[in-house]
Amino acid sequence: MTATWDALQKRLDSIKLPTATFTICEDPDLRQQLLRAKATHQQATDRLNTLTEDTDPEVKAMVQKTADTAKADLAAAQKAFDKASVTLRFSALERKALEDLQKQHPPTEQGEADGEDFALDTFAPALISAASVDGMPVDYAKHCLETWSAADATALWRAAWGIQHQQRTDLGKG
Repeated sequence: MTATWDALQKRLDSIKLPTATFTICEDPDLRQQLLRAKATHQQATDRLNTLTEDTDPEVKAMVQKTADTAKADLAAAQKAFDKASVTLRFSALERKALEDLQKQHPPTEQGEADGEDFALDTFAPALISAASVDGMPVDYAKHCLETWSAADATALWRAAWGIQHQQRTDLGKG
């Protein structure tokens, strides 16, 4: 091996599997407040960034004050949201581990005929558990999928499944 390859291999071997977070907040009002605060902050920041050197100093001061207020409001909304939320973390599995897990949950005959690669009702909780950085048990993952709203259960599944397929490469040109 060359020194160049050795250095590249060392870097490649040190790359960690991708991770993702899933945050659920039981208070829809706090979620809306956070979304509004983010939008207001973005608008205020955009407005501040459009100012030029020849902008009237009073206008600059007013726009800066608006931006500062929006930043403080965003921080407060984020803090309230975080306090009322639970964040779960998921990591990609090594490819072989994911394939083995899928094989442990084969599709039904009908599912296979429909082109399914696994039995979703058993594979989903198993994957959520296996990908959970926080150690979520399979039984609890199944509980969440069965008792949460359809949207929240689907989002939980997508967080665990999606990180398995997150691409971090760029083929580039030539």
